[in-house]
Formats: sequence, C-alpha cells, structure tokens
Amino acid sequence: MVKIRLSRGGAKKRPFYHIIVADQRDARDGRNIERVGFYNPVATGKEVPLQLDTERVKHWLDKGAQLTDKVRALYKIASKQAQAA
Repeated sequence: MVKIRLSRGGAKKRPFYHIIVADQRDARDGRNIERVGFYNPVATGKEVPLQLDTERVKHWLDKGAQLTDKVRALYKIASKQAQAA
C-alpha cells in the first residue's frame, strides 16, 4: 500500500520533515516515490513552517494512497492556506 507520510531529516534536537509518498514496506527514511512537501516544526522568524503541493497529494489520494494521522492534519492546514491565498 502507498502511504503519504513524514520522513525525518535535520540535526539532533532540530527536526525537519519531508512529506513523501512511499510504499509502506519501505523504511521511514528510505526509498520514496515522490516528495510532495516539507514540515518544519521549529520554524522561527521568516522560515516557512509548512509547504505542501496539495494538487499532487490529491492526485495520490485518487490513486488509493493513504495519509498518516499527522500528514492528514498538515493537509487540512495546507488546504486552508491554499484557499486563503
């Protein structure tokens, strides 16, 4: 099954996550099919905390991919930001 989930990067005590489309059997930080955005939970100042290509996520959802709980919450936030812009 294809999942849209977070892949961790960044330094120790300073996480940075890529939002990726991957086979659920692959490792968290392993091989991915496509990178659709990023999430920076410790963004400060002018840093962008969330960037997500909602059209590509919708494309993958139409093909049967499933969102993890955290990515589902981020997708809702990104959708609201896209509608406001």
